[in-house]
Amino acid sequence: MEREPRFLIDGDLVGATDGATFSVTNPYTESQITEVPNGSAKDAELAVQAALRAAPDWASTPAPQRAQTILQLAEAIEQRAQELAVLDVVDSGAPISVMAADVRLAAESLRYFAGLALEMKGSTVPASSNLHFTERQPFGVVARIIPFNHPILFAASKIAAPLVAGNTVILKPAESTPLSALELGRIAQSILPAGTLGVVTSDGLAVPDAIVRHPDVRRIGFTGSEAAGRAIQRAAAEVAVKDVTLELGGKNALIAFPDADPAAVAAGAVRGMNFTWSGQSCGSTSRLLVHESIADEVLGLIVAEVENREYPSPLDPRAVQGTIVNRRQYQRILNYIDDAVDEGARILAGGGAPPNAERGLFIAPTILDEVQPTFRIASEEVFGPVLSVLRFRTEEEAVALANAVRYGLTGSVYTNDVRRAHRVARALETGYVWINGAGPHYTGMPYGGWKNSGLGREESIDELHSYTQLKSTNVILQA
Repeated sequence: MEREPRFLIDGDLVGATDGATFSVTNPYTESQITEVPNGSAKDAELAVQAALRAAPDWASTPAPQRAQTILQLAEAIEQRAQELAVLDVVDSGAPISVMAADVRLAAESLRYFAGLALEMKGSTVPASSNLHFTERQPFGVVARIIPFNHPILFAASKIAAPLVAGNTVILKPAESTPLSALELGRIAQSILPAGTLGVVTSDGLAVPDAIVRHPDVRRIGFTGSEAAGRAIQRAAAEVAVKDVTLELGGKNALIAFPDADPAAVAAGAVRGMNFTWSGQSCGSTSRLLVHESIADEVLGLIVAEVENREYPSPLDPRAVQGTIVNRRQYQRILNYIDDAVDEGARILAGGGAPPNAERGLFIAPTILDEVQPTFRIASEEVFGPVLSVLRFRTEEEAVALANAVRYGLTGSVYTNDVRRAHRVARALETGYVWINGAGPHYTGMPYGGWKNSGLGREESIDELHSYTQLKSTNVILQA
């Protein structure tokens, strides 16, 4: 890298207080990219104290002025789009075309929330002849802890709502993919007031644990695994009563009924599985529940779509699928595949490293047929390019299978029967549903899960409001 990665704390670009660093590795070459500051509890404390000092002025800045500042940040990100996309490719292994799209979505998200600045409205209540009104006020210091799979998109989009709402923010990126978030801090240094945004990394729990447990951080937003989300809830509750939202894992079902077009189902299954970034997405429809009458045709089309792919460098514009983020996750996915086969699943495609990949932590799109509900792979999140296929006979059976897991993030229903479509969509125990589609998010549609997939909603005005506290004021006009 041309510039040495640095934290953003109190408007300054700094290293860890003790000088510690950790290595960031490219999952395509498996070679070291650079060294990144390895933060400690002391670094987290410095970031929180800077955010506390900045909070009153930022909160008192008129909402339209805050929005203008966020719009400037969106413009600056777009001006550095190519560089940010390349950073995400080299440390995540995702294809350059996907990461370039993520940069555009990051800027769009900042603009979307800036446009909602005047929607932080209160209301008046005619409770008596006096004046009764509510207003929304920020929490103060907010923590946003993000995962590895969409580095710049999450780094930018997850700070948008809290900043527009008048909070200051501490951003903790994933240790596997910290580079673009640290670069975002460098970009924000000249745009946001000192202390308004802090960006701190660590290889391990030192920084996130210190932030979550800090008594002055009363609002936490986390995206990541269920286990980590539950640990954050526990840690936060041990210190204070905190407002915590979680966007966690998923074991999401795409249900294909016998009247659906097999070609459309196959295309939706491939798209919804997010093979492009190797299935490393919590919203992936990683269970295909397909009616037995169309199963063979659908699976034949899916296999034909994903077989014989090429696996060039993720920096190559021809790349259609990225690598797994690191060697640990790579082996974890392979272990899931082996376990599924041992239990009785049949591999129709993939199953391991593609034979035509010259290098890189690639796993070919893997289609597992004859999966049974009791198999481990039928209920646990793999977070890799593995599609589990379960066949069903009746609508009731399909709904029961879909709801039989502890997660409830997304779901998809393919059918040409409008009554069945809405009936099944309503029956799914998930927070986000597609009918005759799978995969894309839509601006303004609240995104989040039920059950162990999380708490709260994002990507909508609900997210903006969640970073405010409601205050009721009663003005006594008449004694």
